[in-house]
Amino acid sequence: MTIRKGVDWGTRRPLADDGVVVRSDAEARAVVTEARRAGAPPPVLGLLGGDLCRTLGGRGDAGRLRSQEAMTFPCDLGSVQVAGRSHWFVAHLVARRGWWRGRALVAANAAWIGRWNVAPRCHPNDGLLEVLDARVPLGERSKVRARLPLGDHLPHPAITTRRARELQVELERPLPVFLDGVALPPARHLSIRCEPDALTVVV
Repeated sequence: MTIRKGVDWGTRRPLADDGVVVRSDAEARAVVTEARRAGAPPPVLGLLGGDLCRTLGGRGDAGRLRSQEAMTFPCDLGSVQVAGRSHWFVAHLVARRGWWRGRALVAANAAWIGRWNVAPRCHPNDGLLEVLDARVPLGERSKVRARLPLGDHLPHPAITTRRARELQVELERPLPVFLDGVALPPARHLSIRCEPDALTVVV
């Protein structure tokens, strides 16, 4: 069940023996993709790094994952259809040619992208993706970049934000698409969806 206002989220429970430990969002995505392609649910993931881990307050402590101090969280999962093929992401989808050249689209399930707090209001288990669509003018780009580490770049008139369970995106021209930092071929048509409670992680 997705998070509800006033209800505690997460359970103090260690990673089970059959859980899979990953050190990045890309590793987590690979495990999820392998399971989904096989028609199976993703295994429980122990997070030792990546943007989803940071959003959940993870410290990259391998010993903690198997201890009674570990926290287990239900999380949403992002999915996208590109050229008729399904792909998944645990933290974020980014479509861009360059962060500071033209349009950049983000569909986030985690607040962080590297050292930038891109989607500060994002929650990994609210059943929605945080969507940012940016077309920042040249004269504003350095100001926005300087504010990203603290999440102070929002609101901004050149960045539209919304929360969505699913969305269809038609780009003016094909853009490179990155899922958890892993590049897909450029695409114009993106069918993006949030899959609520589709993943369980431990930090």
